Amino acid sequence: MQRIMLDQDIKPMSEFRAHTAACIKQVQKSKRPVVITQNGKSAAVLLDAMEFEAISQRLELLEDIASGESQIDYGAGIPHDQAKKVVLERISR
Repeated sequence: MQRIMLDQDIKPMSEFRAHTAACIKQVQKSKRPVVITQNGKSAAVLLDAMEFEAISQRLELLEDIASGESQIDYGAGIPHDQAKKVVLERISR
């Protein structure tokens, strides 16, 4: 995801309402999110659908890694050779 450009990617709710299609085109073209403000404060973020999917996948992977590290910390892990054997057995089915 591209970084937000403060002078282009922050829109008040009134501008978003009046130019919704243009805001969506901007997000799709630039791949940058648009922050929508209400009463001068951030209220929502508009993301390109593919960018949202990529972010979701990265978050899921990070959560899986954190879960695995937590399991290892509590002694629930298994040695690499044993894990490899389990995976190879599942693949060969």
